[in-house]
Amino acid sequence: QVQLVESGGGLVQPGGSLRLSCVASESGFSLGFFSTFTMRWYRQAPGKQRELVASVTGGGTMTYADSVKGRFTISRDNAEKTVYMQMNNLRPEDTAVYYCNTASFWGQGTQVTVSS
Repeated sequence: QVQLVESGGGLVQPGGSLRLSCVASESGFSLGFFSTFTMRWYRQAPGKQRELVASVTGGGTMTYADSVKGRFTISRDNAEKTVYMQMNNLRPEDTAVYYCNTASFWGQGTQVTVSS
């Protein structure tokens, strides 16, 4: 069982930045198992389907949706069992609830609103 807790969302003006965090806690897994997980950030805007924004494998390979390339950076700290997403140059269309995911486990989401 894996629990994921996101934080870092909020209200920001266009062009601003936010850093999301997702802390994982595992029960029933051996120590160090987090480092093998592929971690993902999804987002869901009102009236739209949930979409994959970025992912990072256990080996550190990162992938991004075209809409966020060059603006968002995903990273992980295996010792802290945490995955981050640095979001720069935010746009109104980035407004959504952002979710952390690994395998079939989801966090509760954190709201990001980009508005002037």
